[in-house]
Amino acid sequence: MDKLHCVEICAGAGGQALGLEGAGFEPDALIEIDNACCNTLRYNRPLWNVIEEDLNNFNGNPYKGIDLLAGGVPCPPFTKAGKQLGKDDERDLFPQAIRLVDECRPRIVMLENVRGFLDAVFEDYRCNLKRQLEKMGYITEWRLLNASDYGVSQLRPRVVIVAIRKDLSEHFSWPKPNEHNPVTVGELLYDQMLSGGWKGAKKWRKQADEIAPTIVGGSKKHGGPDLGPTRAKRAWATLGVDGMGIANESPQHDFVGNPRLTIEMVARLQGFPDDWFFTGKKTPAYRQIGNAFPPPVAKAVASEISRCLTHKKFHAVAS
Repeated sequence: MDKLHCVEICAGAGGQALGLEGAGFEPDALIEIDNACCNTLRYNRPLWNVIEEDLNNFNGNPYKGIDLLAGGVPCPPFTKAGKQLGKDDERDLFPQAIRLVDECRPRIVMLENVRGFLDAVFEDYRCNLKRQLEKMGYITEWRLLNASDYGVSQLRPRVVIVAIRKDLSEHFSWPKPNEHNPVTVGELLYDQMLSGGWKGAKKWRKQADEIAPTIVGGSKKHGGPDLGPTRAKRAWATLGVDGMGIANESPQHDFVGNPRLTIEMVARLQGFPDDWFFTGKKTPAYRQIGNAFPPPVAKAVASEISRCLTHKKFHAVAS
């Protein structure tokens, strides 16, 4: 079976790319404007074609007929923290995504965004998006997926938009949620909390007996390396975690109090494999993780897209 190929826009630090890779997709290009994210992608996958460029300047014509165009367009235009300006927000890149669909004419499109995209205030925006894609021959669906349904130990709802060429649409199904809940924060991070010899690790594991609240990366204008707004910090405190910052190392033997998470712990909570390294200092590294699409969720959707595409190819060959 031939490899499936994709182009990913707004690739970030590789959350969606890892999910696509796990589902059998090979990236022909990953477009990302942020230098820190590009460095992370290049460090972990030196052979990937990482294009550090403003999406507004990227030409999709050389990739015409690609299997999948994927990406996570910026969420601030649709999040309550970003004032929900939608099309009036200069960071809204959906128009560029639509332009690239027109240029690439992929077989399937997969875009993700925040839950706010489904708010009533954006009904006209969503309908317009659907109309534009329909004119190009795509049937468009969106669904709110919870990361915890796909093995991620975190409360993280994300909207996934899938636009499928009409001749393929009957072969696509949304991924089914896992039958069991993900492990708790305590179970997931216990070995990391114990790695410095902390004598309180076992007691902490018992306290951290829920999944995590949403990890928030913040933007370059707002948000440093901490675990989010006051409400989120309170939720972390009930799990025995100090959300006021990110630690440089695991708690040591005689540490007293609530420990802070390390970059490595936050990455694991986001569903990244332990060997995925984030380049740069603590703040940009944390921002890369917090803004990522959890790889297990991306893999779940991309696996269904892969089945849809290979089903069509198989039947075309058989006939």
